[in-house]
Amino acid sequence: MEASSSHHGLAILFIVLTSQIALTLAYPPFLNDRNVEYIKSSCSTTTYPKLCYRSLSVYATSINTSPKLLVHTALNVTLRASKATSRLMVKISRFHGLEPRVAAAMADCIEVIGDSVDELQQSLGELGHISRSNISLTMSDVQTWVSAALTDEDTCMDGFAGNNMNGYAKTMARKRIIKVAHLTSNALALINNYASTQGYYLP
Repeated sequence: MEASSSHHGLAILFIVLTSQIALTLAYPPFLNDRNVEYIKSSCSTTTYPKLCYRSLSVYATSINTSPKLLVHTALNVTLRASKATSRLMVKISRFHGLEPRVAAAMADCIEVIGDSVDELQQSLGELGHISRSNISLTMSDVQTWVSAALTDEDTCMDGFAGNNMNGYAKTMARKRIIKVAHLTSNALALINNYASTQGYYLP
């Protein structure tokens, strides 16, 4: 009985090891290392390289070394963060006892962040239809929309400026908006790098 259990255990171990070897052969470590290095190198040209690398390196396998997929992923990450921040702002705006200045800034911010989300969605949609025949116009549109999104986020941050805007609501809102603005800035830098190649490395 013990011998049978031992054989059974060895068989399972053999299957596990074989599976691990198969996965290693299918996805050689050096390939993923190359993808990660590509992301690190690309992020070094952005304003916030550490945030860029942190937010994109987890997608190294899907990005591979494609500039288009890098830009697409950066925009997707930024859009998700913008939507999450917009939802948070709406929740905070419903807090009772908000100072009038904070409540007014929150209302303005919700509106402009909504515009930012729309602009990021438009840029992603346009990027999805890119081809060699329309590449210059498409990239120009994408740059315009992402720049507009960044301007909207800066407008939101400006609304929370000043020492007379204290409190939990301001701190939470400003912290999230700053992160979204930094993600958008990084995405725009990657887009500009992609556009400047003119060859655009279409996959």
